[in-house]
This record gives sequence, structure tokens and C-alpha cells, in this order.
Amino acid sequence: MKKIANIFKALSDDTRLRVIKLLHERELCVCELMQVLDMSQPRISRHMSVLKNAGLVNDRREGKWIHYSLNKNTQGKEVKILLDAMAVVANDDAVVKADKKNLKKAIRMSIFKSCCIPLVSKSKVD
Repeated sequence: MKKIANIFKALSDDTRLRVIKLLHERELCVCELMQVLDMSQPRISRHMSVLKNAGLVNDRREGKWIHYSLNKNTQGKEVKILLDAMAVVANDDAVVKADKKNLKKAIRMSIFKSCCIPLVSKSKVD
């Protein structure tokens, strides 16, 4: 029961739900999540840690870059069921649509060998 409670706690945050929706698109680097969610690297990392501890995401290190993906190969049926459900919920939500649009514009900084460089905040640009 504790495992299931941990999963639901991880999914009880708007930001983490947004991350799960984005990871349904593809594997993402921290720098891409920073751009789409307009958040700092430590804040993103904290959310990713919660998702990873709940068994919802995997991470892989490539040099100094960390890439995250959904944990679709998990042995836990609870995780599989919830990730499948997340694929179909909230697709018409304005925030989810905006995140997907922003993801198309996000730059994977690892191709420039400078992932997680300070980015100009959207709020400062507007």
C-alpha cells in the first residue's frame, strides 16, 4: 500500500503531471524541461527525484547531462496502468497544449555541449 501512496503523492503536483505529459512525447534532458516549464535546474531536479523515487521515470546520464524517460518497462503493474492513463488524460488542457508547443521550440543544449546554461526567463522577455 505504501508504494501506491508514494506514486499518488508523486502525481499530486501540477508540475510533475506536466512532466509526465511531456515525457509521453519523448525522452527529455533537464535543460529542455527547464525551458518548457520555465523553472530552474534545482527545482526541476527536485521534481524529477520525486518521480524517480516513485518508479515513474528513469534517468540516464550522458556526460554531464541527465535525460529522463517514462519507466514503461517497470515490473509494477500500478505504474504501467497509471502511465497508460496519463497518456490519454488532459490532452485538451490549455497548459498541456502550451507545454507541447513549447517543447517543439526547446533546444537540447547537449548538442551545443553546454546543457543547463542560464536561460532568459519567459516572464523577463515579455
